[in-house]
Amino acid sequence: MKKPNVEEVLQQGILGPLETKPDERRKFLGTLRERIIVSLKKSQVAEADIYPQVEQEMKKNPQANLFLNGNMDYSTLSKYVKLAAKHNLEHTIVTNKEHDTVIGLVLAMDHAIDKEEIYITKKEFNLPEPPKSKGLFSKLFKR
Repeated sequence: MKKPNVEEVLQQGILGPLETKPDERRKFLGTLRERIIVSLKKSQVAEADIYPQVEQEMKKNPQANLFLNGNMDYSTLSKYVKLAAKHNLEHTIVTNKEHDTVIGLVLAMDHAIDKEEIYITKKEFNLPEPPKSKGLFSKLFKR
């Protein structure tokens, strides 16, 4: 590994440490795409109800971290903050005044998991399956 020169040391002192993939980190609320379990757009976070898939993933991944877009109103984010608290997950509200991403919520690990599909496109409720029909009479005489 190459030793940094004086100029590089001064730049890091002024600007902070060099960051890998800064554009990706700005888009995904400070984390990398390869670490994400699920994400929601701001418009989805703003909906009245939570997305059940987010809660399911919180239950499955108790060591995950929740990142929320701090450019959104806290009253919109609070339902997910409460959900994270319910499942004892760390949460971080990320505010970036220079860059506003379309991403509103990210549930991520602290290491790479490389999940192929991270975007939730619709709410999926785990509804119980209807009982199996018992033949012709159950179809004719529904209760």
